[in-house]
Amino acid sequence: MRAASSPVPAMLAAPSAAAVAKPLPPPRSSTALHATAASATASSRRDVLAGTGLGAALLLALSPCVGAARAAADEEYVSETKEVIGKVRSTISMEKTDPKVADAVTELREMSNSWVAKYRREKGLLGRQSFRDMYSALNAVSGHYISFGPTAPIPNKRRVRILEEMDSVEKSLQRGR
Repeated sequence: MRAASSPVPAMLAAPSAAAVAKPLPPPRSSTALHATAASATASSRRDVLAGTGLGAALLLALSPCVGAARAAADEEYVSETKEVIGKVRSTISMEKTDPKVADAVTELREMSNSWVAKYRREKGLLGRQSFRDMYSALNAVSGHYISFGPTAPIPNKRRVRILEEMDSVEKSLQRGR
């Protein structure tokens, strides 16, 4: 009698028990496990401490550069913020009949959008009083012109609040906040 051939290819057939069984490693004692874990922890602590020491040394060596860069960035923030304050004041005080009001509003929106895009990602500025007040004022101005168009005058109550926020921003900038 001939052996019937299996419809399952030989590659897909279950492997024999001899091919699957692999010898297990010898069991370790609990003291051997603790010694291995302790040495791994100690070496990783050494690595961390060595890396931290190198990082601290580099930080100390570069700290004057970092401080100078931060001061330059702070000066840039202050000057650009003052520039935007001037633009906000001049734009919201323009008369409705002024033929240049639409262009001034467009310039103000571009300037405020670039200011917000540049500084809202700076973690160090997010907590500053000057940033929060400026952001709030720019949001009010931009929201007004988006809703009512570039030639619509800002209501007096809103204008007074925006100008008060501009004064607050200037005071905060003088105090370094």
